[in-house]
Amino acid sequence: MKLKPLEEQTIVITGGSSGIGLATAKMAAARGANVVLVARNEEGLEQAAQQIRAEGGRCDYVRADVGSREEVRSAVESVIERHGGFDTWVSNAGVGVYAKLEDLGDEDHRRLFDTNYWGVVHCATEALPHLKHRGGALITTGSISSQMPAPVLSSYTASKYAVKGYIDSLRLELMHEKAPVSVTLIQPSGINTPFGEHSLNRMDGRSKVPVPVYSPDIVAKAICHAAEHPTRDMIVGGSGRAMTLLSKFAPNLADRVFSVAFFKTAIDPAQPKREMDGGFHEGGGKGEVYGDQMNEMRRTSVYAALRRHPVAATVGLATLLTGAAGLLLSRHSPVGR
Repeated sequence: MKLKPLEEQTIVITGGSSGIGLATAKMAAARGANVVLVARNEEGLEQAAQQIRAEGGRCDYVRADVGSREEVRSAVESVIERHGGFDTWVSNAGVGVYAKLEDLGDEDHRRLFDTNYWGVVHCATEALPHLKHRGGALITTGSISSQMPAPVLSSYTASKYAVKGYIDSLRLELMHEKAPVSVTLIQPSGINTPFGEHSLNRMDGRSKVPVPVYSPDIVAKAICHAAEHPTRDMIVGGSGRAMTLLSKFAPNLADRVFSVAFFKTAIDPAQPKREMDGGFHEGGGKGEVYGDQMNEMRRTSVYAALRRHPVAATVGLATLLTGAAGLLLSRHSPVGR
């Protein structure tokens, strides 16, 4: 499957008014893509679009709640009418809840799934008819939380497990159809976005993204890469990969570690709760890319860079192994003695 270069694409990004979505929009627009942002907060969409236009990029926006199939369908129709179609659809909209499962009411739990899971379903099923006809990429922002348990962020984790199951199964169905659509699941580690500020918090103390946290620009690079190069999935951030491997190969140890760590890294009991200004039951993005953890943010990820360039990674590993083998042989050869 061949995807167009970014400069020839129209890219739709849900959750595009802040965080990873806005970082991706800025990066894609800087590469020449025509970007269309989708989110619930029209004021935030306008602020985000103005930033991109001020930097010389092309940007439009459509207000829609991905939790509503009717609004997603209308957004798809608007993009096709205004821009003649789209080449990549990025399902990135998401909300968070900081709460123990026993303390979370059904209404809030359903609202989270309406956005995080049903939003992915609505976007995929409404965007796919156009992508099947035109060819292109369907990219979904999941999380490392789909491969490891997480107390405090437990309902969020449950939604991301559901997203992974849906996208991985959808990929197989499209492969069976031989549909010209690349299906990608991007799984970020902790990212320094306004996630903690926009999330519903039922805990005592200030919510934050569990450390270590990476720059949203690293995730944006992964998404832009997948828009041009068919990619099955990609974990972003080496620390996240390490945690998912720990959960997979040493689950009992992971349970003991995570049952303590998340209560310390996701909530700061010494700081008061923030006053919520949208972001959960209604849109809250206002054109901000980064969160308030700049001092903890990692701006690079060697693991993510290697995942974007697998050939270079394979060559590097082969070179390393060859060098190690040569060193070992030299130590045991008569000449080396």
